[in-house]
Amino acid sequence: MKPSVDHVLAIADDALIAAQRLGEWYAAAPEMEEDVALANIALDQLGAARLLLTYAGELEGAGRDEDALAFLRDDREFRNCLLVELPDADFAVTIVKLLFLSAWQLPLYAALAEGDDERLAAIGAKARKESAYHLDHSSQWTIRLGDGTEESHRRVQAAVDELWPYTHELFAADPAAPVDPANLRGAWLSTIEGVLTEATLRRPADGWGPAGGRTGVHTEHLSYLLAEMQVLHRAHPGASW
Repeated sequence: MKPSVDHVLAIADDALIAAQRLGEWYAAAPEMEEDVALANIALDQLGAARLLLTYAGELEGAGRDEDALAFLRDDREFRNCLLVELPDADFAVTIVKLLFLSAWQLPLYAALAEGDDERLAAIGAKARKESAYHLDHSSQWTIRLGDGTEESHRRVQAAVDELWPYTHELFAADPAAPVDPANLRGAWLSTIEGVLTEATLRRPADGWGPAGGRTGVHTEHLSYLLAEMQVLHRAHPGASW
């Protein structure tokens, strides 16, 4: 049985919006090497998004290709989790977001790689290798910041506290999905708790978390992000170069 369009779009949009946010750090990271690293991670996310959007377009059967799905949908049509659309106003926020996201994407892509759908299995097999690097990179930075200076510890702990409620949306049960997100929480939590402990950071208590991204109900931040991401394509429809 083929996956639904919305299920594929959810995974695709997570990667697409994450790529856009990470790209905002190019030439703005704390050091030149990190400019390159974040740009490469953004390209990895974009590559996964392109493959998934292409597949979603084929499943939809309405003639929309990856560009149409990326640049011609409005915010209510996007299915990404709220976590990835939040602004990256601080480097610590960027790192913690990447840590939370990659620790979720790695077991997700690994499960897809072992699944019954051949297209998702191929995409998962490729993307899980990249996600392993993303997780390692963000883990090392989290440890470096958390177990660093008093100021770096304060800022990364603040980022963990701010973003933790948004992680709950990642694990909302959906048995109809190619991989039920609820089944990923154990692996994710084990990874995250290990990194936080080594980084001398406190794990926040679980509680209520915002949601709605999977059904198209987003924060105002996504509208601003899409306006910048889509403006060229919408201003010159059909253009090529």
